[in-house]
Amino acid sequence: MLKAYNNLTSGMYLVGTKGDKESGCIVNTFEQVAASPEMVVVAINKDNYTCKQIRKSKKFNVTVLDENADMNLISRFGFFSSEFEDKYKPFNVKYDLLELPYIEDNMTSLFTVRVKEEIDASTHILFLGEVSEAVWFNDKPAMTYKYYKEELKGKTPPKASSYQKSKAVSGYKCDVCGYIYRGETLPVDYICPICGQTHFTKITD
Repeated sequence: MLKAYNNLTSGMYLVGTKGDKESGCIVNTFEQVAASPEMVVVAINKDNYTCKQIRKSKKFNVTVLDENADMNLISRFGFFSSEFEDKYKPFNVKYDLLELPYIEDNMTSLFTVRVKEEIDASTHILFLGEVSEAVWFNDKPAMTYKYYKEELKGKTPPKASSYQKSKAVSGYKCDVCGYIYRGETLPVDYICPICGQTHFTKITD
């Protein structure tokens, strides 16, 4: 069954919005569902702060990551919460037609969307919306989820729609993002390669 799911094509996208404050997160489920009017859908975990802000603002944007997107950007927007962290602070931020923040660097395109309907999908909310603005930035290859996993050796955060629980392994698990270091002894001052934290918990089979 897992092989069937892993064979599905998906990309890497940065979703942005502004409710109580600017927030954003990385997702891998974003699709066009109709051409006239231009309708799209995105899936975001219910517990994600950005999801809560979209439910308030009824608008969001999506930028498509290219293959040169920095892992620091992916880590910042994928493994931290906008509730406690100003994720956009280190980047060159611009604003779209609806005054929502976005990052153009290492992105291929931008979609600005007004929410038309929310669909409850168990752990996630599907936001169905109409595109207000679509902008093409460049012809660079868009980053796929497969590229992120296989070429960049990226990890999947627990709130992602593609997250699958790993089999038990021996080693140390990052307390922040869940990255697992395999080995009997964790090196002194070891830093998580995904989120840059140093807090780990020992795990066993």
